[in-house]
Amino acid sequence: MIPFVKAHACGNDFLILEETVAMRQHAALARKLCSRNTSIGADGIEFLERRSNGEFFLRLFNADGSEAELSGNGTRCVAAWLASSEGLDEVVLGTHGGPRSCHVVEDADPLYLIESEMGVPRVMERTIELPGIGNVAGAMVNVGNPHFVIFVDSEDFGSHGLSWQALGGQISVSPLFPHGTNVEFVKVLSKGEIAFRIFERGCGPTTSSGTGTCASSAAAMALRGVDRELKAVAEGGAQRTVWLANDQIMRLTGPAEIICRGEVAGL
Repeated sequence: MIPFVKAHACGNDFLILEETVAMRQHAALARKLCSRNTSIGADGIEFLERRSNGEFFLRLFNADGSEAELSGNGTRCVAAWLASSEGLDEVVLGTHGGPRSCHVVEDADPLYLIESEMGVPRVMERTIELPGIGNVAGAMVNVGNPHFVIFVDSEDFGSHGLSWQALGGQISVSPLFPHGTNVEFVKVLSKGEIAFRIFERGCGPTTSSGTGTCASSAAAMALRGVDRELKAVAEGGAQRTVWLANDQIMRLTGPAEIICRGEVAGL
């Protein structure tokens, strides 16, 4: 049996598994355990490795078994679990997208409010051409993992005659992005607030995304002149971003909640 913890950040849910020498079938475990109809169900698994020097390292596998560089929400869920289980109010978590420092702002176990350092976003305007659709203007944003941000005005976040889910699905797996990309549809509500929807690479539509929140915010700050302190609202709720200048680290603050812990059969 494999011990697990389940947590979510604005509905974006993850399993947390302690990495062991015997646990090397990460992709297969992710596909099995993340299935919502036949197993526990989650958007992905964070495999937590405790290294001999005392450092923590995370490997993120999406529900489809693909490995991603990192998840902002998943990282925050792990930080919440370490705060709950070990009393760590400050922790640095290594990821393939770079280290992420997390600080517990509010502790109401099992619910935590956590501020994370999310690295320095890189934003570049780009127009892509999709078969049967034509040109789609947007921005490529890197916050440790890849994003393509599209600004929309429609009430339902649709664009180019398609729902955001359909267009996001096409862009996410387009050959224009050899490693795939997350896709955000962003609506500027005011100088201090945006709303967005996300089609997550390797998972599909999700209620929230930490890196998606950062990518959406960075694009709006750099290209639409919104405030450098921003409320970003996804279907699962609001998070707050602060990016004081283009060459500085972005900070993300949002909730994370421990749902349950238990054991599950392996492969």
